[in-house]
Amino acid sequence: MITLNAPAKINWFLEVSGLRSDGYHEIKSLIQTISLFDVISLAPSEELTLLSDLEIPDEQNLIYKAARLLKSECKVDAGAEIRLKKRIPVSAGLGGGSSDAASTLLGLNTLWSLGLSAENLRAFAGQLGSDVPFFLNGPLALVEGRGEKVTCFGSERPIDMLLVKPRVAVSTRWAYENLDASRNSVSDPELTNKADKADNTTPFIHDVSKAELCGNSHIHNDLESVTINCFPAIADIKNRMISEGAVLSMMSGSGPAVFGVFHSAKEAEKASRLFEDHWTAVVQTVTD
Repeated sequence: MITLNAPAKINWFLEVSGLRSDGYHEIKSLIQTISLFDVISLAPSEELTLLSDLEIPDEQNLIYKAARLLKSECKVDAGAEIRLKKRIPVSAGLGGGSSDAASTLLGLNTLWSLGLSAENLRAFAGQLGSDVPFFLNGPLALVEGRGEKVTCFGSERPIDMLLVKPRVAVSTRWAYENLDASRNSVSDPELTNKADKADNTTPFIHDVSKAELCGNSHIHNDLESVTINCFPAIADIKNRMISEGAVLSMMSGSGPAVFGVFHSAKEAEKASRLFEDHWTAVVQTVTD
């Protein structure tokens, strides 16, 4: 049996440009994995089966899609029993499904003795979703294009943070569609400021890799404003984190999970007591 930890992620910044000809959005994001994991176990079997407590049909689960893709493209006759222990919240903006898919590709490459190269695996990952290629690399990377351009960076020290997810679910498709609608209806200040954001990318990557963040650090998320408009609890969580001593706070990905950076795990744990009505986790960023 092969057992893998599939980590969650946070987006330190997320810039979303227009639609590409393939229907995906052009993005630019600094992503880092964190110490919150799903656990995936793979064992030989005659059939391909997925065992989990998620109420999602196999055909819609990225784990099953990843396995079917490899089995078909690599002409594999064998099956596999895949077990998922889910710890990362679903539809939270933390990348759980994409991470599970990447771990499945890695695990089956070993279980089925496929011998696929990193380049081959990235090509399969790109067919499954925009975040999946990142999870084959990590732990800290600048992701561009539709997610296929991954530039990795070193990360020297872990950063302590608190995750809080309100009791709502946000689909990635919904977030992007609402961003497009808002930009089509009014002039979006996020678009006009994009040049300034790009200028700060390199020094900000340095700050993250050295764990030298401060209150005016270069974090931003183009999806945050449209999601907060429908789910104001996100703004409330951010404000409460800052009032409790967070150095900075922002929604991750398409949300609604929010992360707050603290000076220590002890401070993050103390702040978590304010959010007993929500899902919370005290975590650290993953380093090299």
